[in-house]
Amino acid sequence: MGNCCESASNFFGPQKNTNVRVSLPAVCFVWQIAMIVLFGVFIRYDEESDAHWVELKKTENLTDLQNEFYFRYPSFQDVHVMIFVGFGFLMTFLKRYSFSAVGFNFLIAAFGLQWALLMQGWFHHFDYSTGKIYIGIESLINADFCCAASLIAYGAILGKVSPVQLMVVTLFGVTLFAVEEYIILDLLHCRDSGGAMVIHCFGGYYGLAISWVLYRPNLHRSKRLNGSVYHSDLFAMIGTLFLWMFWPSFNSAIANHGDGQHRTAMNTYIALASSVLTTVALSSMSKKEGKLDMVHIQNATLAGGVAMGTAAEFMITPYGSLIVGFCIGIISTFGYLYVTPFLEKRLKLQDTCGIHNLHAVPGMLGGFIGAIVAATASESVYSKQGLIDTFGFTGKYENRSPGTQGGFQAAGVCVAMAFGLVGGAIVGFILKFPIWGDAADDYCFDDEAYWELPEEEETIPPVLEYNNHMTQHKHQET
Repeated sequence: MGNCCESASNFFGPQKNTNVRVSLPAVCFVWQIAMIVLFGVFIRYDEESDAHWVELKKTENLTDLQNEFYFRYPSFQDVHVMIFVGFGFLMTFLKRYSFSAVGFNFLIAAFGLQWALLMQGWFHHFDYSTGKIYIGIESLINADFCCAASLIAYGAILGKVSPVQLMVVTLFGVTLFAVEEYIILDLLHCRDSGGAMVIHCFGGYYGLAISWVLYRPNLHRSKRLNGSVYHSDLFAMIGTLFLWMFWPSFNSAIANHGDGQHRTAMNTYIALASSVLTTVALSSMSKKEGKLDMVHIQNATLAGGVAMGTAAEFMITPYGSLIVGFCIGIISTFGYLYVTPFLEKRLKLQDTCGIHNLHAVPGMLGGFIGAIVAATASESVYSKQGLIDTFGFTGKYENRSPGTQGGFQAAGVCVAMAFGLVGGAIVGFILKFPIWGDAADDYCFDDEAYWELPEEEETIPPVLEYNNHMTQHKHQET
């Protein structure tokens, strides 16, 4: 597959021209105009955000506090910060790629959320009687979730692609996400409030497949820039802390009101704390002098939140959450130590941010953990109504047993992986053609390819600085 892609690229010429003065504005303008037209045709306010809410309150005997906005908006704020600040700053660890990490993250999230509102609307909120999509605050949360999968994929190809290529990745990523989410959540009727399957597993393998197809055999020419400095790691740690603090909101944002949302936040909170300690322990053990590696602290400490994405809403118990965080912290750190170098050396997989260890594997394992917990659910633990509310055993699913639910949960993980790997390979092949303005191998991981950079501050040699100081001192004495 990789050789076929390389032959196709050579046919069209080398990938060296990073001039996107025509292609990037064209994509942005065409896309935004298309969104204006499509929103005008399809998108409308739902009944809780429409001005007719006043009339609905009277007829349904409701109050403003029962409006969905007051339940969901605090969680939406947290998720929104994670998408635009957390993910963006987490990727600023490269010494010369911070503008691109934050700036391109900003671009593709704003680009993707508009398409997500449409794609998810067509699948979940389309009213066939009116031909319209009705959106509310929960639609905004789900749109951010949808963008998260593409931002995860961005981590695997960070520093090696152009902004135009990232727009293509997002366009197809949002589309694939909407389809696989519909299959997993609607057709298979899986429960995945925190998106371990539909977001992290899919996004991780989607990015890895793209990175594998876009393999650069001469990437070592940019090795001097493929690393961090003191201040870049500090900025990346800001992203880590934002993500770590708000992850309970991320997992619980669309969980069931009441005990479901409450339980999801608690389980995520506990698992995150546990993963920090095991990450620190294994990171220290891996060095002869017991020193910590900032790569591990920035990433593996978040793996507990990913792994709890599915099971957090279930009765996994607090000590169960601790066990998940304990184990996944070890697995993720081990991945950064040994698996990532192995994948690059043996499988030709260049994963810049290590999303295999933070999203793909924890998301996959989180999905299977959810399947096990669902399969072992019982009425004595959940209560009869608790089982119905937690797993949605209503309507045509009212006779589904917990064991059957567990099987469908496991099937959902396989669907997410399949969509990520196959979809990513196809998108990677599309991006392989040298028409997108991506940088040459010796020009990767450098903001200068796509950004106007401020001039470096001139430094005065120490001897000259000393002479100037003595001259000024003598003038003052005189």
